[in-house]
Amino acid sequence: MTTWEYVTTPLLIHNTAAILNNWGKQGWELVQVVQGPEGGLVAYFKRPVTQDGSNETGLAAAAQAARQFDGGAA
Repeated sequence: MTTWEYVTTPLLIHNTAAILNNWGKQGWELVQVVQGPEGGLVAYFKRPVTQDGSNETGLAAAAQAARQFDGGAA
């Protein structure tokens, strides 16, 4: 049985493709985009969890990508 991990991230309207491509490069599949509680867009992603834990490197890269688009240090 496949086990999934999930992540959410805000989508900036002017940079949507770059944000989605960054997450896709890390193996994340877009599941849904919804309006967030403050009116912005929020993207929900999923990807399978690996048995060997190799996704942990991807999680760190995904966190870095999220900081980049949230205005934090890249």
